[in-house]
Amino acid sequence: MNWPRLPLTLRTWVLGWFLASLGVAVASPLVHPQSLQLVCTASGAVMLMVQAEDGSVDAMGASGMDCPLCAPAGAPPAPDRVVVNPPQPLAHALQPVEAARIAAATAAPLPARGPPTTL
Repeated sequence: MNWPRLPLTLRTWVLGWFLASLGVAVASPLVHPQSLQLVCTASGAVMLMVQAEDGSVDAMGASGMDCPLCAPAGAPPAPDRVVVNPPQPLAHALQPVEAARIAAATAAPLPARGPPTTL
């Protein structure tokens, strides 16, 4: 096989297999129809239940290829955004050492320690 044509051939085969699997998924309800029921769970989610010929009911997961509409659609949900609060302009003043320095610089003078001296 010619080396430069290998990626093109590989892409063609991958696309062909994808379309073939999609065709099988579309044709499966026509070939083997099943009774489907939507059931609400206690957590508020909706489950798709499949009823077999013998009357048993099973939950159909996301891997069931009954039709393309039942397949999980799109990409997974986006992650939650983390909101970072910007630093406060005077946040350094709340630190213990800085708070002591500011208090010493702005506080009133200390009171007298004793009676005035008499001369």
